[in-house]
Amino acid sequence: MEFSIPPVSSLTEIEALERSSVAVQAWNAAIGGTVYGAIRASAQRHGDAPALTYIDSADGPARTVSYRELLDNITAAARFFSELAGPGCGVAYILPSFVETHYVLWGAEACGFAVPLNPFLQPDEIVDLVRNSAADVLVFPKGEIPGIAERVAAIRANLPDVHLVAVGPGSAPDFAIDFNAVLADSVAHGGATWEPSGDSDAVVAYFHTGGTTGLPKLVAHTSKNQLAAALGAASLLGIRKDDRVTNGMPLFHVGGTIVSTLSVLLSGGHIIMLSAQGFRNPAMVMGIWKIIERFGITIFGAVPTALGALLNVPVDANISSIRYGLTGAASCPFSVTKRFAEVVGVELHELLGMTETGGATAADAAGQRPTVGSVGYRLPFTRLRVRRQDAEQGLGDDCDPHEVGVLFVEGPHVSRGYRDPSQNAGVFIEGGLNTGDLAYFDDAGKLFIAGRAKDLIIRSGHNIDPGMIEQAMMTHPTVALAAAVSLPDKYAGELPVVFVVAKPGVDINLEELDAFVKERIAERPAWPKAIHVLDQLPTTAVGKLFKPALRVKAAELLLRPALETIASSALRAVEVSAGGKRGLHVDVRLVAPDAEIEQAVKVHLEGYTFTWALHRE
Repeated sequence: MEFSIPPVSSLTEIEALERSSVAVQAWNAAIGGTVYGAIRASAQRHGDAPALTYIDSADGPARTVSYRELLDNITAAARFFSELAGPGCGVAYILPSFVETHYVLWGAEACGFAVPLNPFLQPDEIVDLVRNSAADVLVFPKGEIPGIAERVAAIRANLPDVHLVAVGPGSAPDFAIDFNAVLADSVAHGGATWEPSGDSDAVVAYFHTGGTTGLPKLVAHTSKNQLAAALGAASLLGIRKDDRVTNGMPLFHVGGTIVSTLSVLLSGGHIIMLSAQGFRNPAMVMGIWKIIERFGITIFGAVPTALGALLNVPVDANISSIRYGLTGAASCPFSVTKRFAEVVGVELHELLGMTETGGATAADAAGQRPTVGSVGYRLPFTRLRVRRQDAEQGLGDDCDPHEVGVLFVEGPHVSRGYRDPSQNAGVFIEGGLNTGDLAYFDDAGKLFIAGRAKDLIIRSGHNIDPGMIEQAMMTHPTVALAAAVSLPDKYAGELPVVFVVAKPGVDINLEELDAFVKERIAERPAWPKAIHVLDQLPTTAVGKLFKPALRVKAAELLLRPALETIASSALRAVEVSAGGKRGLHVDVRLVAPDAEIEQAVKVHLEGYTFTWALHRE
């Protein structure tokens, strides 16, 4: 059957689709199978058409894999993993974006479940996630990739029963099985066959969260979750079989695997893999326009931070093939949206995706002009609500249009929950997902994200939306990026402070910027207490702004000068860390302090909302 639903470009079209008995029947059939079955059906339709092309440079060799070859290798991987570790086994991987990474991911989902892991996580975090997921296999890259040997050694030391498999060119180490050799042998002997269980509600993956609000959590994905997200996104984005789509996202992230891969594969499109490192590779950034011309790219996507860098590269090629741009994973600054249209000549559409919703939640439809600042409409056959918070921080009635509340998601793309059920409380409730995102609808039913509920800055009971401050900052001609966070304050609880990054080649005058922003922020409590200039803002491995690091830095900038004055030479260190029961924890280390200094330090720390501890050395 055809694993697709018609493109939609408005809420009216979405609702009409959902009233069509033919569309409902097709939708239920499509999400009622498995991801492997859907890829197999696409391979049967598109055969020798290109599915993936991998490049390391703008003008170097390209490796292309057809739909038929993709299916054959996924099938061989599924059989290999099943024979190695048993039916239903779990396969974790710490891999760059190789072609083989797709074989590992989709092969693991076919025979059991995949556990995609961020290779930049610390070794102890990798060990914990492999252990907690109950994975039986760890797949890692061959060669001397920085940090990989340390992480593999940690698995060998702590989880000796986990099977080790190596991927990539060259020889595998003695303690690991050579994945490439196994697949080559399978192809040489006529290929493998595989028949998955057919249960759309079976868990096929555990993707971990980004960890921007704490330690990563393992999110369960079923085939139904992933297919609903991929097909819904493909419908809103109007992905076609003649599309050629860039993918510079990592393949441990739902953006790189579900939206930028599975949505395209189910539509018969062609994915251009932008090297093993994606946009972390300078060659991909500097050569992006020539890559677009070389392959006739029609859909060009990247996270906002990557787009900011790409748009600073002079256009030196014919890029008229691009139909539209796509961004997500973080809110896109208005300045980037405007610059994209100026440089590329087409509009930039935003998509909202979450690990807990299979990778896609809403998208600004490709069939109409995007609304700047909006993430668009809900996916077909899903439901989005913006709900009020009651006094106990629970979720209440639906908000009116333009009223900010908490985004609540329902539908077949919503995960059943975290691997650790104790983490579900307050998140997976009432048959849906409490996202923790602040949001509102406009009159047309388009969704706007106003920030994270936990990112709210609460000054003397006044709720301050950091996005309001950030957008005001980024209207200034010298500011490229801005991030507003809370600063601890004894009287108000929290005060707003802002970290900014200057545009290339310009300097920021802080006094002038402060006056500029105050003229544009109507709410006086939202005026920033301080503005700090950084070379770059901290981000996660997929380009999401990492605000916990900025909250830590803001607290350090507040506390260290004051404590140096109080304790003088007795002060050994001021260590601020994210986490704890109140969001921040402070450790103050003193060397042989007298009683008066120690008491003065205690008095200074008392009254703040963060937790703290005093250490005498």
